Amino acid sequence: MNGRFACRFDPGRVSTPAFVVDEGLLQDNLTILGQVKERTGCRILLALKCFAMFRVFPLLRRTLDGICASSPHEARLGREEFGREVHSFAAAYSSGDIEQLARTSDHLVFNSFAQWDRFRDLATRTARQTRHSLEFALRINPEHSEGAVPLYDPCAPGSRLGIRRADFQTDNLDGISGLHWHNLCEQDADCLERTVAAVEKAFADVLPRMRYVNFGGGHHITRPGYDLDLLIAIINRFQDRWGTDVYLEPGEAVALNSGYLVTTVLDVVQADIPVAIMDASVPAHMPDVLEMPYRPHIIGSGLPGEKPFTCRIGGLSCLAGDIAGEYSFAAPLVPGDRLVFTDMAIYTMVKTNTFNGVQLPSIILYQPATDTLNTVRRFGYEDFRDRLS
Repeated sequence: MNGRFACRFDPGRVSTPAFVVDEGLLQDNLTILGQVKERTGCRILLALKCFAMFRVFPLLRRTLDGICASSPHEARLGREEFGREVHSFAAAYSSGDIEQLARTSDHLVFNSFAQWDRFRDLATRTARQTRHSLEFALRINPEHSEGAVPLYDPCAPGSRLGIRRADFQTDNLDGISGLHWHNLCEQDADCLERTVAAVEKAFADVLPRMRYVNFGGGHHITRPGYDLDLLIAIINRFQDRWGTDVYLEPGEAVALNSGYLVTTVLDVVQADIPVAIMDASVPAHMPDVLEMPYRPHIIGSGLPGEKPFTCRIGGLSCLAGDIAGEYSFAAPLVPGDRLVFTDMAIYTMVKTNTFNGVQLPSIILYQPATDTLNTVRRFGYEDFRDRLS
């Protein structure tokens, strides 16, 4: 089943607003990722910045090798709840960050040689004190852009992420066992192929000195039509040529099209066109819709004018731009109707906020084998209050 266009549960059984994650669709994605691992021997990590629903970590770790973290909190979550490899990267660290990360991470990635020089001894000493094995890596900037949206392009001009070749110190690699880059966003393997070529051209003298190379995230591996054979060929070719292991760290590919945001229409007001107001909020519950920006799909909807009734879908916050987009439906929406937004497991739960004190969506796990909806977490006033003071 393609979770992009349909759901297997009855939305009427869900108290809204709520995120619903279909465990069966997660397993479908894991099956594809498992095939990539089997055919290449590469290791695949879950990017917690995208999806961090730790209730499903027991399922994910059957296939995935660990997590990648962007903060001490994410690294701790990975260590305590996932229990496999933990790779950590941030644009910069404080000494406090290092003391925490050296205890929870297996791989610590630095964004500059200045940070590597400043913290290598502290990280090594802290890891030894806890009898913890810790490897070090550097993030490079391939200076090769494939992304269409500058906000999500780590190789855009002026990017603070990764070491450019001109600044790379080949005489300062003692203790470094890996390289990492990231420059893709929801893209296919042809973009990776061009990126790998750019890296090989710029860092050919460095690659043989590395035990592993991390190709980063942004690989839409589980999207229908993705060129799996090309991805597998790229990984195998790279490993054979340079004698290094390869890591991938997808976020979206793990939970792509496996989650939903179920909402209820509260009112329909008349503007230039009818506006249906739901019991959810775009900036609070799905901020990427505004940041990317993009128009999320709603099950049963069409493009404006495609079906008899066209309206705008808006949230209940005071932000004038709390708008998901314009949609058409077979019949006019009325209060009480359910709207089911698709592909809402990724970059949603990890980004929710309590702007306006808007109710945070519950988190529900759907198990298709038994047609059961299990509420994992409900949120209340205390969750709003306790963030503020």
